[in-house]
Amino acid sequence: MSIPYNLSSDHASLITASKRIFTIISDRLNVNTVYVTKKGSGAMTVLSSYNKQEEIISEGYSITYDQTYCRLIITDPKSAMTTENLMRNEVTKELEVTPQLNAKGFLGVTLRNLQGEVFGTLCVIDKEEKDFSQSDIDYLHAMAEVLAHTIELDQTTYNMGFLTVPIIPITKGISILSIQGIIDDNRAQKILQSVLEYGSSHQIHHFIIDLSGLIILDGIFPNVLINLVKSLQLMGIQTIVTGITPDIAKYDMDNGQELSTLETEIVGNLEAALASIGFYLMEKEE
Repeated sequence: MSIPYNLSSDHASLITASKRIFTIISDRLNVNTVYVTKKGSGAMTVLSSYNKQEEIISEGYSITYDQTYCRLIITDPKSAMTTENLMRNEVTKELEVTPQLNAKGFLGVTLRNLQGEVFGTLCVIDKEEKDFSQSDIDYLHAMAEVLAHTIELDQTTYNMGFLTVPIIPITKGISILSIQGIIDDNRAQKILQSVLEYGSSHQIHHFIIDLSGLIILDGIFPNVLINLVKSLQLMGIQTIVTGITPDIAKYDMDNGQELSTLETEIVGNLEAALASIGFYLMEKEE
């Protein structure tokens, strides 16, 4: 059964790196499609794919685990599975995914992280029959080992999101939240929880939210920032938003002006934000 899946930024390094090497793999093995899947609790999902000509596999495609070729790969003692024709193979021809893809030649290997834990699979597939050699299998295993390092990088980035929330105290009752980089779902929850708890425990009455370092991923503004402003206001904490970049402004104009219609003050920079609550930057005299 095919199920919908929303790609996240949790695997940005893996997705970027895989796209760079997919064309190399496609040329080396003479196949139309190369893709990486991630193993979930009950499904396999395509995180990244490359289709040289006809699209066989699209990013975000997800199917229940027991109906996938990936199950055959992961459970194989050699962590690989290949067949000249998926539609004639006694095992694969019975799977739900086979008539959906309508493809023949296939080779896949298990994709693991540096600790040896199963992450997913690295696969190639083609509309024509393909007789993959042991050399081809070894080559794809080698490419999977390269991608294992990007999985580690993504995990490190993911963990760093839990370490700190960039709150800068200015004086009693006033702090700055400086948003930097990408906010994915996991980091969003951490920011929301930490800021609200900090505001309550430190008796904050003004929070300046600086968005100048925020990176808009895939044109999507993180809604947690809208929810954060509303939550702080419910707690009686006044908010001032600054650092609106052109990307943020464009997104807001194209998507119902959620940010600009918030009941919060929006100013151009931190200096203006501080001035609005009575603080002024002064150059120190020598």
